Amino acid sequence: ELPESWADMQEPLLEGMCFTLKYLGMTLVEKPKGEDMAAAAIRRIVATARAGARKFQKVILTVSPRGISLQDADTKEMVENISIYRISYCTTDKLQNKVFAYVAQSQESGALECHAFLSPKKKIAQAVTLTVAQAFQVALDLWEAAHAGR
Repeated sequence: ELPESWADMQEPLLEGMCFTLKYLGMTLVEKPKGEDMAAAAIRRIVATARAGARKFQKVILTVSPRGISLQDADTKEMVENISIYRISYCTTDKLQNKVFAYVAQSQESGALECHAFLSPKKKIAQAVTLTVAQAFQVALDLWEAAHAGR
């Protein structure tokens, strides 16, 4: 449960805000951002996820000004760590409103990847999106503060 003023709270965000979600999958995208691109990518991921009979991996997604880290909820094993500087877009899908997705540049291939996650509630998917947006702002503020002294 998020307090009303959570958007103004920087401290917990600096440590990292955690969300438990189900990883739906990933697809490559052509553009770094855009609502239409993201909606099409999410449709592809959801269709592929529905076609597969496997259970979705439960992950703990942690958002901080450093980026997004993914940890397997069961094994606590680190799945991935994405720098805030490699994330170009994040959204809650309009139609699949429990789906949170972000676009990031792959560290290995340099390709743009859209990763989608299913949250238990629409409000949680929106909270993840807002938290990532807030993390961008805090990262920018920290970067500007670090470079202001030059």
